[in-house]
Amino acid sequence: MNPAYFETHFRTESEVNDWPAAFAILTGYATTGEVWTDQANQAADRALEEELRGTAAWLRRITGYSPKTDHCEPGWAVEIGLDAAIDIGHRFRQDALYYVTGDSLRVTSCNSWPSQSQLVGGFRERISRSADR
Repeated sequence: MNPAYFETHFRTESEVNDWPAAFAILTGYATTGEVWTDQANQAADRALEEELRGTAAWLRRITGYSPKTDHCEPGWAVEIGLDAAIDIGHRFRQDALYYVTGDSLRVTSCNSWPSQSQLVGGFRERISRSADR
């Protein structure tokens, strides 16, 4: 797994008080190591949002960012099972996704079977509101 995945923090535009017990964090933006145009990133993000809104009861915008480089990438926190999340991540050309259970944040490969997953740490210690930053 790319070491950058273990440094990622997250921010939301507004406070989220209703986090589900388990959820995935997915993005449609360029896979780590690839460069896509802004238009391609935005089109993939819109397509991902449309798919998730059609299948998920709980969906929130979330942005992953590096505190070291300030690189950021908008994504979606979605209440969905891990296997379904891996399938969606794979179809959207993602290398990996995050999965949260309770307060446990894991990074999971979208391109290997069986899927490889590694503990990143606590989710709540890595989240802030955009206004808090």
